[in-house]
Amino acid sequence: MPVKELVEYIAKSLVDNPSAVEVKGIEGEKSLMLELRVAPDDMGKVIGKQGKIAKAIRTLTKASAAKEGVRVSVEIMRED
Repeated sequence: MPVKELVEYIAKSLVDNPSAVEVKGIEGEKSLMLELRVAPDDMGKVIGKQGKIAKAIRTLTKASAAKEGVRVSVEIMRED
């Protein structure tokens, strides 16, 4: 599963409003920056207590991207 779709799948599984989940990718030569946008009410669900869920999402995406030889970073943003 491509990294972008993995982040989108995980986020939609966590939130109350999956239609507001949006993942945008900015690709570099050997890197990928993903912007994950969710509804303001769902920010806590995606970040988790002390950022544990956000850290888990980042860990999974880094592991998935490593298989493809790409470095990835995930930024979690609020949908305005």
